[in-house]
Amino acid sequence: MSATRVFVARLAGCSVFDPNGDRVGKVRDVLVVYRTTGSPRVVGLIVEIPGRRRVFVSIGRVTSIGAGQIITTGLINLRRFEQRGGEVRVIAELLGRQVSLRDGSGRASIEDVAIEEAGPGEWVVGELFLRRPRSNPAPFGKGATVLAAWDKVSEVTAPGESQSAEQLIATYADLLPADLASTLLDLPEERRMEVAEELSDDRLADALEEMPEQEQVDILTQLDDERAADVLDQMQPDDAADLIAQLPEERGEALLELMQPEEAEDVRFLLNYAPETAGGLMTTEPIIVSADATVAEGLALIRRHELAPALGAAVCVTLPPYEPPTGRFLGVVHFQRMLRYPPHERLGTLIDPSLEPVSPDTSAAEVSRILASYNLVSLPVVDEKHRLVGVVTIDDVLDYLLPDDWRSTPAEPEPVSTGTAAIPTRGRRISHGTS
Repeated sequence: MSATRVFVARLAGCSVFDPNGDRVGKVRDVLVVYRTTGSPRVVGLIVEIPGRRRVFVSIGRVTSIGAGQIITTGLINLRRFEQRGGEVRVIAELLGRQVSLRDGSGRASIEDVAIEEAGPGEWVVGELFLRRPRSNPAPFGKGATVLAAWDKVSEVTAPGESQSAEQLIATYADLLPADLASTLLDLPEERRMEVAEELSDDRLADALEEMPEQEQVDILTQLDDERAADVLDQMQPDDAADLIAQLPEERGEALLELMQPEEAEDVRFLLNYAPETAGGLMTTEPIIVSADATVAEGLALIRRHELAPALGAAVCVTLPPYEPPTGRFLGVVHFQRMLRYPPHERLGTLIDPSLEPVSPDTSAAEVSRILASYNLVSLPVVDEKHRLVGVVTIDDVLDYLLPDDWRSTPAEPEPVSTGTAAIPTRGRRISHGTS
């Protein structure tokens, strides 16, 4: 059953289905246009379909909104969404905006927007969920909330006043890093940087790692040096090295000087290797243990929440010291092998004798061949003294093998049909407001 009033923030991530119950994608935003009289009119939804492609779905093709899902009818135009002048994205551009209440009670910020059904296939912005500033005497907590109709507020557009991004960030809190990166890149440039400035260092680092190199550089160059260094500290050393290598030498050196010494040391080490070699692809943060470590200790290390799956697939066994470059590399123990032995078993007895490490100057092509030939997800890298210096993981190899623009140019998805009749797609402009 379709709801007659829905808050937009609750639509973010909702599944979109066709009349047959097949999932088409998920909602990423709601698109509205302002009118000279009355509240803004909803023109459609921005929907992410397989391949991370974002497309426009006219509100006229939406037959039901409610119960955490949206039902559509007809064909969905697979042309990539492009925002036109006059169109406003509610989540990306309205949430967090400052408004002034016309009753003279002061300012408030928009935390959510309710859209209401005005007729068959017609939706408009109804009430706004607002939060007033915290009163000065109150030392803790947030300001009071209030619901107000669109015509009871006016937008604040004071020169130089930045738009709050806090509510938008809260909406993005549950997004995976790859989805967060895609969402950021889909924002207007000014809004993108506004959000990037408000994200925590580790969250922004996660997103940058999932972006194409040019977009990484564009964002990092707009951050001040101290913030940029803090974000680089949170990135994987190999990703940070790749990013710094794209910067002018003077800026890159300045950022390395500001980074934490241990993190900067790892990055400088990786910058010594050509990008198309094992040394250029590897990370310097694998799991390293002694031969006397037990299965229980090894399993505890790979259970860490922040550990990437590919790095958790095996532990490296070396002689001391246990930081790259380590003592002599002894071998790896795969996590599946650990699962087959009792907790007290020593890892030194479970080393895979068939896995040979590679040298830092091994070509990326040879690394990929080895990973594919032996069904591996990681490969140790040792120097001329047989000391472990890092590990190449399958995701690093895939990043190298795929085209440079693979993140922004996904594979062409299959046609998405959401009805039994073949309705021709005639471009986004024609689809606006049609049913």
